[in-house]
Amino acid sequence: MEEHHVNGLSGAYIENYNYTESDFIIHGLTWQDRQKCRENENTLSKFDRALRSKWVEKMKQGFFRYPLWSLETRILPGKISYVAQLNIKRGMERRKPQDIQSIQEKFKASQFNFNKINPNEVLFQMVRTRGSELMKNGQEVNNVLHGSLSQESVITLQQPCPVESASSSKGTLVVINVSPLEFGHVLFIPDPSLCLTQILTCDLMLFGLKAILLSSHPGFRVGFNSLGAFASVNHLHLHGFYLDHELLIESSSSKPLCPELNLHLLTNFPAPGFMFYTNEKDLASVAQNIFKATDYFVGKNIAHNMFATRGSEPGSMTSKKGIRVILWARRSCFGAKEESAFNVALCELAGHLPMKNHGDFISATEESVIGIIKKYLFSDEEFAEISSGLLAHLTKDA
Repeated sequence: MEEHHVNGLSGAYIENYNYTESDFIIHGLTWQDRQKCRENENTLSKFDRALRSKWVEKMKQGFFRYPLWSLETRILPGKISYVAQLNIKRGMERRKPQDIQSIQEKFKASQFNFNKINPNEVLFQMVRTRGSELMKNGQEVNNVLHGSLSQESVITLQQPCPVESASSSKGTLVVINVSPLEFGHVLFIPDPSLCLTQILTCDLMLFGLKAILLSSHPGFRVGFNSLGAFASVNHLHLHGFYLDHELLIESSSSKPLCPELNLHLLTNFPAPGFMFYTNEKDLASVAQNIFKATDYFVGKNIAHNMFATRGSEPGSMTSKKGIRVILWARRSCFGAKEESAFNVALCELAGHLPMKNHGDFISATEESVIGIIKKYLFSDEEFAEISSGLLAHLTKDA
């Protein structure tokens, strides 16, 4: 890594993490592989090791609002197998969410934003570079799975390459979430000085897909909450974190909605959603289609959440060769009282339940969880109307 000056963060010098497409781990570890080598960090990609080691370093240095190493976890009985985790501290000590009144609310410099964070909360800045391939995908995966990637080779692999363009040199900041919901919880923030509102851009969506491919961990997830869908800060960011548990949403069934756009409708799941799929060969076009969908929602003042994870190709229940991106349209909750058990945002819709108190953690059932989630979803008739409008919007120029 190399240091670069970052404007807007009190003159801090931030390390660059340089990467190229040759660093993508196309297939990654299976959950069976992960179970066999859970304690061996050398089975993870160089990106995983860089992020996780620096995250642990920040935790040991006390830059989080509370310590988090492992969480008490319950798999709720039922066909969904909800992953419930007790995280009382997050509910008590996280920063108070901003008072949001509109999905299109303007950026307010007077409110908390990422230009005001402690520079010590930054792990590094990710910069896409060009140059000769550092290592072939297949060879790296082979080495990773056999645990033969040494610490020295990691350092060698992370040597900087020439920056691709002047604009890319700003990169994307990787910042700890000081109120983490799981291990390795970070925020991906494009140039904070641009003061972008919490409205998803095509560039950031594309970065999120690339971040998943840079990780070999099957439980590395990326997500987005819009304003009105429990985004707590009106400054553009994605969430990234490790959940070391398989989720049904990775393999749940779907039906084609618009195959030419790799768009499907998630079925047999409590929260019906629009699912885009990519096998890494069409990242840019899939990111563009997701952006067009969220742009449509913003224009219609429809709150939404996004969850991206490695998962099965539509129509296949076993092979996990690509990335599933699920987009949920949901009811807005401006100034609404939060649920006592859990908020309904990107994690909860996907089947991961960070719980706020011990009583609800112990008593929660699949039925009670679905009952809470359904309160934030549209009726079947409303969803059908939204689906029809979205499909027309996505295909009008096709």
